[in-house]
Formats: sequence, C-alpha cells, structure tokens
Amino acid sequence: MSAEGPPPHAGGTGGAAWADRYASEDPVLAAARARAGALGGPPPVEPAVGAALAVLAAGSSARAVVSIGSGGGVAGLWLLRGMRPDGVLTVLDTDPEQLRAARRALAEAGVPPGRTRLIFGTPAEVLPRLSPGAYDLVVCTAPPTEWSGHLGAVAGLVRTGGTLVCHGLLAGGRIGDRAARDPQTVAWRDLARTVREDEQLTSAVLPVGAGLLLATRRP
Repeated sequence: MSAEGPPPHAGGTGGAAWADRYASEDPVLAAARARAGALGGPPPVEPAVGAALAVLAAGSSARAVVSIGSGGGVAGLWLLRGMRPDGVLTVLDTDPEQLRAARRALAEAGVPPGRTRLIFGTPAEVLPRLSPGAYDLVVCTAPPTEWSGHLGAVAGLVRTGGTLVCHGLLAGGRIGDRAARDPQTVAWRDLARTVREDEQLTSAVLPVGAGLLLATRRP
C-alpha cells in the first residue's frame, strides 16, 4: 500500500477524507454501501468508522457482537472482519428494507448463515430477548431517538471489559451548538451525559467520521 492510501471512497481532501481512503473497502462492501445509500435513511458508517469497528472487534477477540441498526450490512461486514472466526453477529433493525439489504450483503460476502442473526423489531421488542452481560461489543448505528430510551438495557448487554460504541453524535456539529434543540441532538446530549456520569463505564469521544462515543465496562 502506498503512502497515499488506496483509491478514495469519497471526494474531498484533508485528514478525514484520507482516513476514509485508507480504510480499503472491497467490491462487496462498496456495493453494500451503494445499496444502503439508495434506500435513504441514516447513511451507513463511513469507511474510517468501519475500520475502527473492525479494530475494536479484533482487539477484544470479539465472539459475541450486537449491532443496533443494520445500515445495509456495511457496519456488519466491517465488524466481521475483526471478529473471531467462530463469532456471531446479531443485527437489530426496524427497517425491513435495510435488513434485507444487509442479508444480501452478508450473502454476497460469503458469510456462513450461522455467523449472523438478523432480527426485525424495535429495541423495546428485541432487547429483552438478548442475554445481559453476554456481549463483547455492542454497536449502535441507528438514530439515538430509536434506542436511547433503552440505554440501560443496551449498556447492560456489555460484559465486563466489553465496549459500547455509539456512532453519529458529532454529525453536523449540532451537539456543540447550544441553539440546536432538535430531538436527535437532545437525545445525543442526554445519552453522552448519562454515559459519562456512569461510574461503571470509562468513556471517550473519538472524532472519527460522524463521531464515536465509546464506553468500556469497568471490572
């Protein structure tokens, strides 16, 4: 790989664009990204964010991972790159079209059916069916208004030493704009404050892509 990085995934210059170019995506991932974008709704995670998710999964030798929001399978494909070969990815989504797109992306990537569980339903419906404290990594890519009301249950899925990842809190710079009072921005502010004040969690914000809020459960 040259110092300039692989072919670009997005236009523009600067550190963020270079980080996206550095995170090389194969044709299957590129096709999944295009399908997810065509469906509308929240955009899939940026390539640099996907690469960060893969590193987090690899660093924790993740075997059990939950993704809230499918994003057409883009985040899932990145997570599977870093997870253990025997790991199982559970994906929740309230959008059946995005979930179908995710299933297609996983099939095109040759992911064995036993390595994924794709579940249609709201967090209120699905979270009670998942085992508390059983997951190495929980990734939230859906809008916070869809799941932040269930933050206790979401964070409760993470094992000791495991990590919660929330994507999108820095989108558009609204969280730092005191005049921004739209529901999504308010949800991000409340969520970030709750995570920071939780003595069981060690948290940080990474300015990668649309922003990652990370929180690891203390021993």
